[in-house]
Amino acid sequence: MSDRFGSLFPLVLLAFLAGLTFWLDQVVQPPGTPGSSTVKHDPDYIVDGLAAVRMDQEGRIKHTLNAQKMTHFPDDDVTMLVQPKFVTYDEKRAPVTITSREAHMSGNGENVYFEQDVRVVRAPAGGQSELVLETEYLHVIPDDNIAKTDRPVTIRNAAAVVNASGLELNSETRVLKLQGRVKGIYNQPGSRNAR
Repeated sequence: MSDRFGSLFPLVLLAFLAGLTFWLDQVVQPPGTPGSSTVKHDPDYIVDGLAAVRMDQEGRIKHTLNAQKMTHFPDDDVTMLVQPKFVTYDEKRAPVTITSREAHMSGNGENVYFEQDVRVVRAPAGGQSELVLETEYLHVIPDDNIAKTDRPVTIRNAAAVVNASGLELNSETRVLKLQGRVKGIYNQPGSRNAR
């Protein structure tokens, strides 16, 4: 009998070590790796008081981004921003500032989605008054100079108020396409409300 146990002992030990190795491998694997059935949506880093600058090829400031808080999620490579402030600069034009309560940004920074109390302000310059755009959602593609929304939007300057169901703005070409129902009120200087 002891002879039989002596010959089976190496096999039992080998089976035990294989099971132990498999168990240890499962324990040390990070969540969400291939083969894992659940992927957690946990942040990998959080930044308080974010201030970022993007420059063009000549070293001039192209965009700045500030936020009260930034949280990055590695599972979908999305960055969430709290109280973001995005400013675009151009030598020939007035700066444009976009603020909202929150925003999320794609991993490569090509798309920024501003949400809740979105406000876009073009500073006064060259005889033009300040221009203010307000909506609840705005999709910005910074490198293409595109901003668009499919939600109701109000645009105001010193002379007019325009409401629309949506818009697309190319800040490079200065082409603004208003969508859906559009209603405007023009206040001619020196007169009351003119329509």
